Amino acid sequence: MSRTVAAFDVDAQKTFTPLCPDELPVPGGDEIVDELNANAALARYRIGSRDAHPDNARWIAEDPADVFAPVEGDNIDVRWPRHAMMGTQGFELLDGLPHPITGYDFMVSKGLDVDCHPYGACYHDLGDTRSTGVIEFLKSKGVTTVIVGGLALDYCVATTVMQLRAADFEVILNLAASRGIADASVEKALTGMREAGVLFASDSREVKTLLA
Repeated sequence: MSRTVAAFDVDAQKTFTPLCPDELPVPGGDEIVDELNANAALARYRIGSRDAHPDNARWIAEDPADVFAPVEGDNIDVRWPRHAMMGTQGFELLDGLPHPITGYDFMVSKGLDVDCHPYGACYHDLGDTRSTGVIEFLKSKGVTTVIVGGLALDYCVATTVMQLRAADFEVILNLAASRGIADASVEKALTGMREAGVLFASDSREVKTLLA
């Protein structure tokens, strides 16, 4: 366990799994817990993020036909199905993960406001100007490398990874600890991350090798 390494569980919530089929289910999203815990075993600090949305958020698509339709606002872009509403089953972290507050060294709750729907966990706004504090926390602890996993790979995970790279962290993405929504968007996200210098690991054993 290295004092310069942190593990980041990005939005590992039931809303992004088949456990909540009417929200934003990601195929296999409920199968990542063991690998997330294995990431944490290799790190000094465990970081988490979670979507925490109000029931009256402006980006909610009440009609499935409206999903991905543009919506006006500085910090919202398109409509999404109702998901991760605070107090619901979908808001909960996956079973087998730590308590969201006492079990993590730093937890980000994002998307709390009706007119905000950020993807990355490092900033509350889409322009990456209003910090959630996680980058500052990691730097204050001397962290240089962040192992990332979570949901969904092609949206919140990829955006968080790119934000971490922009902040000069080495980032290792554990593919076994992540799942994506669609093949095309996953491939696009992987290409962008690869070009940004992100390291990919097939599982936690390969992560351990990369850290050696």
